[in-house]
Amino acid sequence: MEIRIYYEDTDCGGVVYYANYLRYFERARTEYLRERGVSVSDYMEQGTLFVVAHAELDYLSPGRYNEVLVISTTLTLGRASLEFAHEICEKTTGRPVVKGKAVLVCVNNAGRPVKLPPEMRESLEINK
Repeated sequence: MEIRIYYEDTDCGGVVYYANYLRYFERARTEYLRERGVSVSDYMEQGTLFVVAHAELDYLSPGRYNEVLVISTTLTLGRASLEFAHEICEKTTGRPVVKGKAVLVCVNNAGRPVKLPPEMRESLEINK
């Protein structure tokens, strides 16, 4: 997935504001699932939600205004969790910018952990 860095993404020095990488990770997760036929909104309507339980980032070099970033995403499935690993590089040079991960837990409407829906697991295992 590619993301261009806009002025609104940067601080006063033209460098991506650190918290925006979490937003980029969120977009990458959403697209990763969408490309594999998983609709988070459909699961929400059925009472299955996905909450971030853990996130971590390592900042390797600054992303700068107007650069294009490439985000690669991999997924590891748990019983009731999804662990997304992300690597962000600058498109032209391949320079590493950020790497990190986010662990999402599957919960019901009461906020209690539940197993991943079987059809979701199947779709994600088939379409790695």
